[in-house]
Amino acid sequence: MQDRCNTRRVLVVDGQGGGVGSQLIKLLRPRLPEGCELLGVGTNALATSAMLRAGASQGATGENAVCYNASRADLILGPIGILMANGILGEVSPAMAAAVSGAPAPKVLIPSASCGIHVAGVEQCRLDEYLRRAVETAAGLLSE
Repeated sequence: MQDRCNTRRVLVVDGQGGGVGSQLIKLLRPRLPEGCELLGVGTNALATSAMLRAGASQGATGENAVCYNASRADLILGPIGILMANGILGEVSPAMAAAVSGAPAPKVLIPSASCGIHVAGVEQCRLDEYLRRAVETAAGLLSE
């Protein structure tokens, strides 16, 4: 991971009401190593607001915010729909999906069949279990 003045940028991207993103932030915040900045970027203002209330250091909203911050992130988390053009019920623009998928940062994604993406080999779990596993994975990546 890139080290920029000892600050690592962890980016959480979400849409709709920001439920997945806000839960990720609540679980991840206490696990972050010192020097990590936790950014919540929403496809809409409601999602951004939820992530800020959950403890994101900063928040931003919209296509440009996703594209800009994805290119600067050291780690990206969110629902799997952030990789898909028109994902999350059309909230993820093709430019957003391209920016997230093309970003050099590792991505930790939450599976969701509601996005129309079925990942073979992934066992069906409750959302809280996927979130717990995502935070464990992220914490491991950040400690490297």
